[in-house]
Amino acid sequence: MRQPRRGTGAERTIRSMFDDAGVRGWLHVAELHRPSAQVVIDPDEQLPLGSVYKVPLMVAFCRLADAGRIDPCRRLTLEAADRVAGPTGVSVLHDPVTMSLRDLVTLMMTISDNTAAAAVLRAVGPDVVDAVCRDLGMPDTRIHGGVVSTFSRLVAETGAQSLDAALARVADNDTVVPAGVYDPAFKASSTPADMARLLRAIWTGEAASDDRCAFMRDVMRRQPWTHRLASGFPYDDVTVYGKTGTFGSLRHEAGVVELADGSTYTAVVFTQAARADSRLPRADAVIGAAARVAVEELRGNQGT
Repeated sequence: MRQPRRGTGAERTIRSMFDDAGVRGWLHVAELHRPSAQVVIDPDEQLPLGSVYKVPLMVAFCRLADAGRIDPCRRLTLEAADRVAGPTGVSVLHDPVTMSLRDLVTLMMTISDNTAAAAVLRAVGPDVVDAVCRDLGMPDTRIHGGVVSTFSRLVAETGAQSLDAALARVADNDTVVPAGVYDPAFKASSTPADMARLLRAIWTGEAASDDRCAFMRDVMRRQPWTHRLASGFPYDDVTVYGKTGTFGSLRHEAGVVELADGSTYTAVVFTQAARADSRLPRADAVIGAAARVAVEELRGNQGT
């Protein structure tokens, strides 16, 4: 990875916050309707996305629905054999589940259901997602096989006998993680700049039809997790839309912050912790704290 550049002002403050939290951080925060007004830290560096890949997958699904190439109401039955490891949703159930594609998209975005996401990706196709990313001006975003591919490669890269064993290895602070584990080349990956571009397309109606964009914004508003981006804006009159992503020591969130006065900001923060513990509250919280510093900097510079 490239060495960080030392900046001034808000950038320097945010870098210090990342250091104090024990993480390396990458950030892109910008005014929605004036994207040239931005605070960035290494925004073009490509990293594995974790579950943030579900955002471009959602966009590709909506575009296919707009074109009449996929029926959002088509019902799929997911059997036990279709389960993909994950802590939420269909991933933790035991019996067959029948659900519409649209509702599977809702589950993959709100509670980050990995089984739902894998089913949607099978219906959409990874090549279609990548093509949508190219069309929307996201040259450094690749989906590959989503979470299924990421997990299978992790097992191979660690030489583990199972996914559980592979995850345990990358979570062990006393074990050297194989170099390929965090290589973005063969995993769903992107940059903060690309993800900010995608969020702006959803909010401005460029990503899909008005109705589909409204659907996407609504499901991102319903994400229940508040420990990352939303933690920096703990107010009833601030609306935070987001999608988290976690993979080993990587903790990310890509979202939008809408303030009480209507001013709106895309906020993408990627981090990698120095430690591999599954629970690092400061590493989670710095995502929201860094985004807030950037938003406050942009608000202070309005009209200049």
